[in-house]
Amino acid sequence: MSKSDTIKVLQINKKAYFNYIVLEDLQSGISLAGTEVKSIRAGKFSFTDSYCRIINGELILIGLHIQPYEKGSIFNHQIDRNRTLLVHKQEIKRFRRKVEEKGLTLVPTKIYLKGNLVKVQISLCRGKDLHDKKEAIKQRDLERQAKRELFSY
Repeated sequence: MSKSDTIKVLQINKKAYFNYIVLEDLQSGISLAGTEVKSIRAGKFSFTDSYCRIINGELILIGLHIQPYEKGSIFNHQIDRNRTLLVHKQEIKRFRRKVEEKGLTLVPTKIYLKGNLVKVQISLCRGKDLHDKKEAIKQRDLERQAKRELFSY
């Protein structure tokens, strides 16, 4: 494995995995300014309430909150601007059909570094019902209890 293939996960959107059923994933690049990249590498970002929209044939990430770079000058980036995702047009068309026909949602689920590049994993999701969420909580508690009993001996 070469250096450009190494992946370092910076953050996973746990809220998205709780609120949605993930059907399909897509890796995409993201158009960022220099200070934004430095802030992301430092882990100074949040994307729990962010989502994607297809606007004018482009995939746009809305709600990604990147803190200003502390060593930046007056040319520092805006905190909550919309960012363009770098995806092939065929992928955008395919996702647009699925979102419009089936009522699915595009949600960013992971931000990671692949080599020197910042990548975003976009997931095609369907919203969970309330009973599905309760079942997920119950399952998580059972697993936690089983681990506790396993390691208590």
